[in-house]
Amino acid sequence: TILYCIVDDNPTLPALQHPFTHQQPLTQPNRMKVSTSALILSLLAPLSCRAFAPSVAGVRTFGSTSVYSATTSSDAVVSSTTPFEQPPRVIRDQLPVVYVYDHCPFCVRVRLALGLKNVKHNIVFLANDDIPTPTALVGKKIAPIFGLPEDDLVMGESLDVIAKVDSDERFGPTGAFLPATGRSDIKAWQKSVQGLLRNLQRPRYVATGLLPEFQQRDGRQAFIKNHQLPPYEKPEWKGDGSEENPGMPMDRKLMLYAEAMAKDPAPLIEELNARLVELDDIVYSSHYCSEGGLSMDDIDLWSRLRSITIIKGVEWPDKLRSYMDELSALGDVPLYDEMAL
Repeated sequence: TILYCIVDDNPTLPALQHPFTHQQPLTQPNRMKVSTSALILSLLAPLSCRAFAPSVAGVRTFGSTSVYSATTSSDAVVSSTTPFEQPPRVIRDQLPVVYVYDHCPFCVRVRLALGLKNVKHNIVFLANDDIPTPTALVGKKIAPIFGLPEDDLVMGESLDVIAKVDSDERFGPTGAFLPATGRSDIKAWQKSVQGLLRNLQRPRYVATGLLPEFQQRDGRQAFIKNHQLPPYEKPEWKGDGSEENPGMPMDRKLMLYAEAMAKDPAPLIEELNARLVELDDIVYSSHYCSEGGLSMDDIDLWSRLRSITIIKGVEWPDKLRSYMDELSALGDVPLYDEMAL
């Protein structure tokens, strides 16, 4: 089942198709089942993980009493146990629109920021092979794209979008997110797990059959065509269009993705579990990854960590799991646990 979305009907891969392919097409309802619990969580996201603290003047808080910081400063302890206060709901007459890929961490940044600021918006999930739509909007195939109909504005670049929204009083109190701190320890951790996560996440994105950008074969194969698996680097995978370096044949890429899904993931997951313990040690609290409050550090880190939830068998340290659940609920961006492979 897990390989069906990768190999599809490719006649060059008969050996891999036979025990792993699904016998019914992707359009059948049984490929789109979502558990009742996931549906309930999506409808009641703010209540899904832990109780709200009392609301004050329409401001929603989402808290935990656990203190994870080792500091003895009373101010720091208060900070570590003070949840982000979500402002009142903002509903414009003409809703903002975000064009995204569900798996894309840069797209998730914008969705998370809008959710934390409690700004109602429309989401358009682009097919991964859709070039005309983003090109018509901003002149090239990129995501996310932010549209503000009331201003006749369309723009790209996730950090620019968040800066605009968080500085515009029409979208609630400004300055909701502290600036990025430039933490080198978190950046180093992210770099250290890059290859590991590519091996685990990328095949699963296309294998679930549930992510909106990969609903059709063309979208899945467009992703596989452009996203290498380790140990290959992008120039070797994609080529440069020249006769000397045309890139890897598509059949070979499909085979490598299928093999990655067929391989026992246990050694890689064991390594990932150990690396998550390392990250847990440097995350400040279950509310914020850096001391002082919710910042752009969180917008970036959480958006990248979200994709790990598509990997079945990952063991999250308690503090880090609380962090993931809390921002998922407050930001109204669901995790992948219910579809993990």
